[in-house]
Amino acid sequence: MPKKGKKAKLPLSDEEQLLLFQQKLLAEEEMAKKKERLLSQFLKDKLAKEEHNSALNLNKINTQWRTVLREVKTRELHKDIEILSQTFERVVDCKDSVIKSLAKDLSEAEEQYAHALRGHLHSIDQLLALQRRRLNLLEESYNTELEALTKEFETERKTIIDQHEKEIHYLQDVFMAMEQNYIDAEYESKLEFQSLWDDLKNKNLEEKHFLRLQLENTVEDLWRRFQDALKNYTDATEDQKIAFETLQVKDEKSSKEIEAQMKKIQRLQDSIMTLKSKIMVHSRESEDQNQYIRKDKELVLAQLRKLKAQRTQARELSQENLVKLTMESNATLKALRRIVDKGEKILKLAEICRKFETEEEKVLPFYSSVLTPKEQEEIEEIYPEELTEQLAKVIVNYTGMENFWKRYNKVKLEQLSLQHRHVQLLEINGKLREMLKQYLDGISVSDEVMSQLNPLFIVNHRSNLPQPLSTPTTQPGDKPPPTTYNITEAAHVISHIL
Repeated sequence: MPKKGKKAKLPLSDEEQLLLFQQKLLAEEEMAKKKERLLSQFLKDKLAKEEHNSALNLNKINTQWRTVLREVKTRELHKDIEILSQTFERVVDCKDSVIKSLAKDLSEAEEQYAHALRGHLHSIDQLLALQRRRLNLLEESYNTELEALTKEFETERKTIIDQHEKEIHYLQDVFMAMEQNYIDAEYESKLEFQSLWDDLKNKNLEEKHFLRLQLENTVEDLWRRFQDALKNYTDATEDQKIAFETLQVKDEKSSKEIEAQMKKIQRLQDSIMTLKSKIMVHSRESEDQNQYIRKDKELVLAQLRKLKAQRTQARELSQENLVKLTMESNATLKALRRIVDKGEKILKLAEICRKFETEEEKVLPFYSSVLTPKEQEEIEEIYPEELTEQLAKVIVNYTGMENFWKRYNKVKLEQLSLQHRHVQLLEINGKLREMLKQYLDGISVSDEVMSQLNPLFIVNHRSNLPQPLSTPTTQPGDKPPPTTYNITEAAHVISHIL
């Protein structure tokens, strides 16, 4: 029973209950917002503190690691300097010996070249002296024969000139007599022509008088017309007529001169024909003599050309040999320079690569085969190769490169292993980056993080991860098992990453 003095509680209406429920919801929402703000502030402070601690620890580790690396590097550099000094001294000694041998070979080659040049010049001087003596003898014989021929030619020339003068006097006399006869015959022909011309003239006058009587009437008309046309023509062609008359006079004079010259030419041609016949006889005789002399001259010139050709051929041969020798010497010098440059480049590269060698490689630069005898036999069974004579010769030529190929194969294997290790490290780095991203997403609050699954984000004792499905062994009346969450500390992850 209730105590006295206290009133019993009255039941609330529906509206009052609704208002009370709304007030409780608003209070819960405000509390949830306050909790979210406190959680976000706590996470931000914790993230800043962790970042500060990680940066500080990283700097400490880096400083300690640098001191250790400096000590190791100084020891390595001391050892490298000692090895480089030894290799440098060895290379300098090798280069000195090579330079001395090359200088000795060069001096021997210069002596051989000077000796060959002196012998060549001596033989050329002897050939030139022999050629000069031979040319002097040939010149003396040529001069004696030339003097004899000139004397014979002068005597024959004098006889021919005397005979020619006599024939010219005779022809002049004949020409005067023929000219006198021609003048007499011309005078007689002119008299006959004059008589015939007079007869024809009289006959023509009579015929003309007869025709004039018949055609007088028609001629008068035609005459008047002709006079008119003539007057017009004379007026129009007065200048041309004067020029034509002057040209006609000149033509008559030139025709007369041409006739006179033609007559003279005819006389001279006759005399020339007679002289030519005589000259032909003398030319045949002189041609035989000249032909004999020309044959001798051709023989001498042929011998001279042959000697000149031999001399030029010997000179060209010596010049070609000299040019060939100089070109070969230049080619050898260039090849030696290229070999020296290539060797220097190889030595420089070897010195650079020696810095990156390990202690084991410095002590044992040429390793033995890493294959066991059994593995070697299996490889030979898989890839059988018959050793022929040609292959044996090639192998003998390349035996000196065996150590080089060993080191080259070792470097190639190390390169492939480093590439494989690089790929593995890239995969590990990707995984670590993914883990770090997941961790940073778990400790940061943003729209992107809120929209994704986050195991660290819990509101009202609930996570946004999907709940695991219930197993079939649970009974309907049993309570559901509590959910478990895996939480990784940031300091633990950072220590393993660094």
